[in-house]
Parts: sequence; C-alpha cells; structure tokens
Amino acid sequence: MSQQGYVAAPPYSQAQAGMGGYSAGFGNPPPQSHYGAYGSPPQGYSAPPTGVLKPPASSPSGMPPPPVSSQYGANIQQNGAHPHSFPPPVASAPSMSPYGQPPQSAFHSMAQAPPPTQQLTNQMSAMNIGGYGKLDGQRPMQVPQSPSSSAAPQQYQTSPPLAMGHPLLFLPGQQPSSLGSPPPMATMGSMAAPPMGMSGPPRPGVHQPPLGPQGYPQQPGGFPGGPAQMAGPPQKKLDPDSIPSTTQVIEDDQAKRGGQVYVTNIRGQVPPLVTTDFTVQDQGNASPRFMRCTTYSFPSTADLAKQCKVPLAAIIKPFATVPKNETPLYIVNHGETGPIRCNRCKAYMCPYMQFIDGGRRYQCGFCSCVNEVPVQYFQHLDHMGRRMDLYERPELSLGSYEFIATLDYCKNNKPPNPPAYIFMIDVSYNNIKSGLVKLICEELKTLLDRLPKEEGAETSPIKVGFVTYNKILHFYNVKSALAQPQMMVVSDVAEMFVPLLDGFLVNFQESRAVVNNLLDQIPDMFADTNESETVFAPVIQAGVEALKAAECSGKLFIFHSSIPTAEAPGKLKNRDDRKLVGTEKEKTLFQPQRGVYEQLTKDCVAQGCCVDLFLFPNQFVDIATMGDVPSHTSGSIYKYSNFQVEVNGPQFVSDLRRDVEKSIGFDAIMRVRTGTGFRATDFFGAIYMNNTTDVEMAAVDCDKAVTVEFKHDDTLSEESGAVMQCALLYTTIGGQRRLRIHNLSLNCSSQLSELYKSCETDALINFFAKSAYRAMLTQPLKTVREILVNQMAHMLACYRKSCASPSAASQLILPDAMKVFPVYMNHKNARLLIVKQKDQSEMLFRQHLVEDKGLHGGASYMDFLCYVHREIRQLLT
Repeated sequence: MSQQGYVAAPPYSQAQAGMGGYSAGFGNPPPQSHYGAYGSPPQGYSAPPTGVLKPPASSPSGMPPPPVSSQYGANIQQNGAHPHSFPPPVASAPSMSPYGQPPQSAFHSMAQAPPPTQQLTNQMSAMNIGGYGKLDGQRPMQVPQSPSSSAAPQQYQTSPPLAMGHPLLFLPGQQPSSLGSPPPMATMGSMAAPPMGMSGPPRPGVHQPPLGPQGYPQQPGGFPGGPAQMAGPPQKKLDPDSIPSTTQVIEDDQAKRGGQVYVTNIRGQVPPLVTTDFTVQDQGNASPRFMRCTTYSFPSTADLAKQCKVPLAAIIKPFATVPKNETPLYIVNHGETGPIRCNRCKAYMCPYMQFIDGGRRYQCGFCSCVNEVPVQYFQHLDHMGRRMDLYERPELSLGSYEFIATLDYCKNNKPPNPPAYIFMIDVSYNNIKSGLVKLICEELKTLLDRLPKEEGAETSPIKVGFVTYNKILHFYNVKSALAQPQMMVVSDVAEMFVPLLDGFLVNFQESRAVVNNLLDQIPDMFADTNESETVFAPVIQAGVEALKAAECSGKLFIFHSSIPTAEAPGKLKNRDDRKLVGTEKEKTLFQPQRGVYEQLTKDCVAQGCCVDLFLFPNQFVDIATMGDVPSHTSGSIYKYSNFQVEVNGPQFVSDLRRDVEKSIGFDAIMRVRTGTGFRATDFFGAIYMNNTTDVEMAAVDCDKAVTVEFKHDDTLSEESGAVMQCALLYTTIGGQRRLRIHNLSLNCSSQLSELYKSCETDALINFFAKSAYRAMLTQPLKTVREILVNQMAHMLACYRKSCASPSAASQLILPDAMKVFPVYMNHKNARLLIVKQKDQSEMLFRQHLVEDKGLHGGASYMDFLCYVHREIRQLLT
C-alpha cells in the first residue's frame, strides 16, 4: 500500500484542497469517525464493584458499561491524506512581461490578491532547481497544454538542484506527481520556462516553485540570478513558514483532539500529543499518561523492524499524575490469597486473560498457559464467554489498577514503616555568603506543612530529620519534648555513623516548635564561617545509616555548593580538561569515578533511599560523579550555576516545593512482561538493575519515567497483536505495600506504512534522548550525534522507499506522524534567561558568546533539514 507523507510547505490563509487533518484555514475538518469511539458521550457506572475499594472521586471517565463491540479486536482508522477529486486546471500559455514586473499566469484574473499558488511561488523562490540540461537516466515529462493550444505536448527535461540549494517541498497529502499548470517565468528575454515535475493528473492548490528566485532562470555553475549575470532584485531567503513548525503541529493537535474523551477500548490507538489537553476513559488499556509507545503498530517480523530502524519502545511513567476530572486508580484487595497470577509467566490478572471451560480455567494472554481459577475467584460466563462480574472487577475491565500486596511481597515478611525525608544543608562559606542557607531555612518552615499524604488524610505520616555539614557533619535532635534543638557533631567522616536515634527523625506536626526554632538558628550559627572545604560521600552515607536505624525507606535532599575536596571518602579532584573536548577522550569527562560512589548506590537502592541533589556551583563540580548516586536511585539533579538569591531564588524555591510535595512511592521494583514473539531487552532511566529483568528504584514519583526497548523473538501475530504489562511493587507513604499494574495492547502489521502511520514523536524523542545520554559515556559526542542523524535518515529513507508515492528525488518527504521529528533531533530546549545590559548575569552571558554557529558545529533548522535530505538521497541511491 502506497501512501504520501508530509511534504513541507508554507501555511496559507486560504483553504487548501487535500490537506486532511488540519483545522480551520487548512481545508475541511476530518470526519468524526477517524478515531473510533472518540467524542462519544461518557457513560456512567452505577453499581459499585464488590471487593473493590472505590475512590471517592466521581467523573465521566469512571468504569464503563459493557461496550457494544469487541474491546480489543477493532483497529483504529488513522490520520492521513484525504483524497479528493478535482477537475484539472486550465493551463494557458504564459505571457511575456516586462523586466521587473511579476509574471502573468492563468490565475491572474481570478482574484486581486495572490492565489495560493502564487504565494507558494513567492515564499519558496529560493529553492534551487537545476537548469534544463538533459540529465542522464531522467525521463522527459509532459506538461499539460492549454485548451486553446493545438500543439502537441512539449517534452521537458529536469536536472537536479544545486548542491547548496534547498530541497523542493510540497503540501501535505498531495501527490508529488500531481502538478498544476506550468508557471510562467519572466526573464531578460521573452521566453517563459516550464516547471519541473512528474506526469500525472494535475490538482488545484499545488503549484511548482519557479526555477529561480524572482522568476529568473537558473545559471549554470553558480547561484541563480547572480549580479554578475543578471541585474534584478536580490535573492530571497527561504521563508521559515515553508518548513514544518512544532508550534503549528501542537496547535493543530490541540484544536483537533483537545477537550475530547480518549477512550482506551481500541487496540493500537495513537493518543493525542503530550501537549494536548484531553480526558482519558480507561476501558481496558492503560492511559497514555502512564504508557506511550514509539509506534502503536509493531512490525510483525524482526526483518521489518531491522529494515525500518524505528525503535520499538515504551515510555512507562507508572506514577503519572491523574487529573481531577479522571477517576483515580481502583484498589483491589484479594485478602490473604493475594493477586491472581499466571502459573508460568507470573503475569497478573488483566483484561487479556481468556476464561474458558465455563469459567473454571483461564488462558494467559501473554504466554497462552491454561491456569485453574481459584475457588474463591470463580464466576460463571455469559453467552459471549465473558465473566458475569466482568465490570465489577477492575482487573478484568481496566487497563490500570492496584492490588494490595500480602506479606509475601514485604521485606522479611514484615509490613514497612512510613518513609522519612532528611534535609542535608551545606553550610560552607559560599552557601552562607550567597544567602542560600537562609533561603532554604525560611522556605522549609512553610514547606514542611505540605508534605505528601494519603488520600483523605489530614496529616502526612512522613518523618523529617536535619543535618548540616561542611567538612564535618552536624546532627540535630528535634524531639518534641525539648525546649531547644540539640546539636551532635561527627568529625570522623571516614567511619560515618549516626550519633542519635531517638529524636533525629520526628513527626513535624508534633515537633513543629523545635524544628522552627532550629531553622531560625542555623543561618546565625554559621554566619561567620570561613570553611570552604566540603565532604559529599559521607553525607549520603549518614543519610543511609539513619534510614537503616529507623528501618524505613526515604529521601535525602542534599543542598551542595562545591566539589568535595576535604580529606574523606569520596574526595574528588578537578578533572575539567577542555583540551579533551572534541577528541576521542572526550567521553572520559562524562564517566563517573567509581569506587565509594558505586557502593553508595548499592546501599541506597537496597535501603530504598532516594537522593535528590541541588547543586549551587561557582566553578567546576564533577557532576558526572556526584550525580551518579541520584541517577541510579530514581533521584533528581538540579543545578544553579553562580547562584544569586535575586536571580535564581524563585526558580530554586519553585523546584524545591514541587520536589517535596509531589506524590511518591518508595522501595520499588518494576517488571515488564510481554506476549510471545517479543521481549523487553533494555531499560533507560534513573534506575538500578541487578539482573536483566528487575528494575529497582529506591523511589518512584510522578515525574519519573522508564524507557523500555523491545526486540523480536519470533513472528508476531497480526490477529492477536502485541500485549505488555508493567507491574510495579512499591511502598506507599502510609507504609502499605502495593502492586500497581498497567496493561497495553498494540497492533502488529506486515505493512511498514501502518508502522509509520502509528508513530509517536514524543516517545521517539524520549527514547533517542536517553539512548544518547547513555552513549555519551562510551563514545565522543560527535560520534553520538552522527549515529543519531544516521538512524533518523535511515528511518525516513525507508519510509520514502517503502511507503511514499513515487516522487522526484529533490523532494524531502516526511511521514505525517513524524514531520517535526527532525526539529527535535537537531535541537530548538533551554531555559530562557533575559539579560539586561549591566545586569549581574551579563558577565556569564559574555562567557558563552562564540563566533560560529555553535561549539560543536550546530546547524540551523533549515541547514539540518537539508543535511538530512542529502543523507536520505544518498541512502536511496
């Protein structure tokens, strides 16, 4: 099946024929049937399920009634070009026009304003198309003649564009071979030149750009219309509107799918963009807030996957925030027996299990093993073979839900204790002088009232503790019975221990007065310090030891300023060698120094201790090493170079508030199970892995995502599709052990066109970004960049070769679902900081000024698009 992808062109104010999928100003809107159950009114759920703890929230996206059609058998109709039939335009012989005047065309009498075709001519005049010399191997093309002309069709030859020229771009949804009447072109003489194109029925709204800017012919061996050859207006630059716009794509998707109800009862359904505001109604597949895939139609064979080079991956965000207008996850309690699982693959009960033999057995949807149904779980089947209680059990009708775990899922078969937050503040000279320590203490007074808590609870069960440090550590006893906080100092950092147990980790509500008293005193206690040396590894070790003593999991909030140079375990040296940038040894700059930090990572994960690092450096800090522990304990790293309270304070306070308040789980283990034919092979994220299957996370919050890559084991069935299940075992902030389950089913196809049509750019960029981050540790940045561009070119070349309609080699054709993919791969995000003249940040701004386009030869969007186009053409030849 041949399909035409997106061929970039400038947007117009007039409606264009054949531009399906765009909002007002871009042709007729698509019919509502394009997304199956989209737009259907949500149906309520009346009877509360037995054995289910139903969340208090009620919303249109609650549990659904039985659907009319099969839940997982239907395929969604995808977006694409909408064919229309139009009569061919009447082409008239081009008339001569005096020099300096716009050329006359068949459209001249239709309207006073330039028609769309003329706009295209004007906006894309800088695209270089070769002259009319005969090109070897090129077949001549026939140009439609005017009805008034009795002459036979003339033969014209085409030649390739100049090496420096921009590619020829067309409108989305249009056949490259479908051209309108030949545009006239005025020259110094009186001869008009025909366009370059392919034979085929012409369509209105598609106009071939003239061969040179301002209607001048292409000059051999140089740029068209150069001043040495011809006088006239200067050459125009390419209009940025002629290339795909990320903003336009985002706005189009919001206009088309924003505000709609996204129902998950259709297998392989491509969700709206992550930037689109929509409501999810769970009917058997996990919400795209929890799981997104790089493509929602997997290739059926490994050979197809190798041919297209599109990575097969899922972005799993198990703790994603659920909007208030959507139903929270249902909690299922099976009592002492625990959740129902497949005896062979250990997959948890889900909508993909098929009940047979009158409901006494079920066949696993992942490994096809037939299992006996436990007596307490038995239920009769209806005339369609479905359980009578199908819509009373979330695990049988929803894509996402939770099980309450039994003691078998707990460490040492004991219920866990509530977690703790420990705030560890660097009180060395730099942090005191900048005002950071005072800012932190003032903010914590109010922030501790907003610690995460269970749904419906009045207070948070999380305990808090406080440590200050420079090259020694200070622990504080803030027991509620004390009138003043007590400090205990540990100067022997080589053998770190916690000097007190009772009174270090406390409930903030009970010890509020003592804690606030401590936060008032800390800035004054160290106001006159001259100590600039710091330790780092012993700080993390102290936090882990404190959590071990309390037999709980938790999180460390470390506020640090400089590279740890004090004599202690984990001491680091300045290894900032700019001479290595751009060389084979550049990768060593990003590799962490192992040793003590590697062991710290293992200790933190084993204890369920997450580390969040807030860095405030004025000079080099070894982030590669200091950030290694946060990067493997599901932590976060925040960096504020040359911190100034007036400039960076608001951003830091905002980051700290979100980091403390967001929902979170601790001591988590995640496993991804798949159906037969493919398996999870690689995992990316702030995770730790002791083996090839279990993803260990000291903590998991609403911002953390794990990227999972899949490979084929065998041929996938197009009938049954591809199914996957993410099971996350974690401890709640209330100290309860739970299993969170997310299920997703995808299509499988032997047609690459289906794969490209179902691609999801947001997930693709996530995968490539994390892949590049990992590759930086073993290869130079230049090599990593070349690998990424090469794979992208292969993906687009395969689309053009296998899926797109035949077209001129000079055209850059992009799949509609990936039309802004090159934009994200090239750059266009960093935080915007406005610097005024004589501002404090001006000196920092001056340090980043360079004379070329970028430190590593970064290209503009247009240059990069042209480079990718050349790569694709080379691959095709």
